[in-house]
Amino acid sequence: MRLLSAAIRRRAKARGVDYAFLFMKANGHQLRETARLVESGAIHPVLVRVLPFESTNEALAYVEAGRAKGKVVVQLR
Repeated sequence: MRLLSAAIRRRAKARGVDYAFLFMKANGHQLRETARLVESGAIHPVLVRVLPFESTNEALAYVEAGRAKGKVVVQLR
């Protein structure tokens, strides 16, 4: 991961920004804590696109192209 993130870490350092990867396991405690932080307003997810399930391929292509500057949501209902 260190090698893969070298360019982004250099850009962050040049701007005086701390940058770190965050890996999470999908477990109940972490998900509850994340929900609490979002609900309290401590963190703000940035939604750049919300697409219907039928557009999943489009959503994946958008993310893979590296253009997403936030979360891309595929809506099931």
